Amino acid sequence: MTVAFTVGDRFVEAAEEWGDNRMMDREDAVETKAEQALLEVEHLASGATDVSFEVEGRTVRHEASDELAALLAEQADETGLDESELLRLHVDLFSGAFREDDAVRPPNAPPD
Repeated sequence: MTVAFTVGDRFVEAAEEWGDNRMMDREDAVETKAEQALLEVEHLASGATDVSFEVEGRTVRHEASDELAALLAEQADETGLDESELLRLHVDLFSGAFREDDAVRPPNAPPD
């Protein structure tokens, strides 16, 4: 099942920030962040370690695994949202993952 969705501003801003730190252009950063987020979602749903997708502008098309497709269908039935909106929400959740400041210790953290 191919699921297409449009990433939101939060996702694009996170991708741009992440890409700026790596001197990547916006298009490459959005594609890389989409891949990272889709891998996280697919791995949680199916254990997959590879994803099939394409990005055109802000539109992501993902070939969902059978397990993810079933999960999205179940969630769609429960929530009334369609599968594409649900996948967009899941991907958006991971938009801030893998950021540089993730490795920075908070000032109130106990010493190593």
